[in-house]
Amino acid sequence: MMLDRIKISVSVLLLLAGLVAFYALSSQPEWARFGMVLVGVAAAVAVAWTSAQGRNLREFARESIDEARKVAWPSRKESLQTTAAVFGFVVLMAAFLWLTDKSLEWGIYDVMLGWRR
Repeated sequence: MMLDRIKISVSVLLLLAGLVAFYALSSQPEWARFGMVLVGVAAAVAVAWTSAQGRNLREFARESIDEARKVAWPSRKESLQTTAAVFGFVVLMAAFLWLTDKSLEWGIYDVMLGWRR
């Protein structure tokens, strides 16, 4: 438990060291500064990966990939049919809402208020 906290703390410090190196060494070429950030991130991930939280994350990722493989993905035909149905419904609703808007506009402005005569 305490060792895991130390690992996470070291990981955060390595990440911060990479960021500090990027800004502190502003006279260096851009690629070198960016490389320092990448090294800091890689070292931080490597240390955090060995902690209990890292092991839990690895196990979660492995289980997620296994579950994603079990999913019955729709075929191309099913995807196109579903997309067409959604698109058709959206067009139908747009027409309905436009018709409702124009009917209310006519009823309120022309009939009730008489503004458009």
